[in-house]
Parts: sequence; structure tokens; C-alpha cells
Amino acid sequence: MADEDTASSTTPDQLGYEQARDALMEVVRRLETGGTTLEESLALWERGEELAKVCQRWLDGARARLEAVLAAEQQADGGTDGGKEGGK
Repeated sequence: MADEDTASSTTPDQLGYEQARDALMEVVRRLETGGTTLEESLALWERGEELAKVCQRWLDGARARLEAVLAAEQQADGGTDGGKEGGK
């Protein structure tokens, strides 16, 4: 439970991907369970939105890093792609 307390008191931008994902899952669980006031539900929803943005930034960053590595490998191989499309 200490990790949940830390994740809920930390600003979303300070969280790693796994921490943000776990905190988001907890927000969703609490919203689905119900029993919160309207104000609490809105605060949870807002936190969930921020956590989702953090997760997306981490995923976008990971994708960019992978694409950069693949592009560098392709360039090192002489720029040939072996007939494969770039995935887009």
C-alpha cells in the first residue's frame, strides 16, 4: 500500500511508466467500485486523465526510440529494407 500512497501523492510527470499505469488502474478500480462523492469522482477522473497522458508520453517515447534504432540499423545496412515496408 505504500507504493499506492506514493503514487497518489506524486505528480504524474514524476512517475515512471509502470507507476503511472498502476496508479491509473487504481483510479479506474475506484471509479468502477463507486461509493465516492461527485467531487471525489471528478478528482479521480482528472487524475486518471493526467496519468493516461503520462503513460502515452512514455509509450510515444519508447516508440520513437525503437524507430530511431531501426532507422540507424537500416542505414548501417546500406539503406536497403529487403523489400519490407516501413510499417506505415
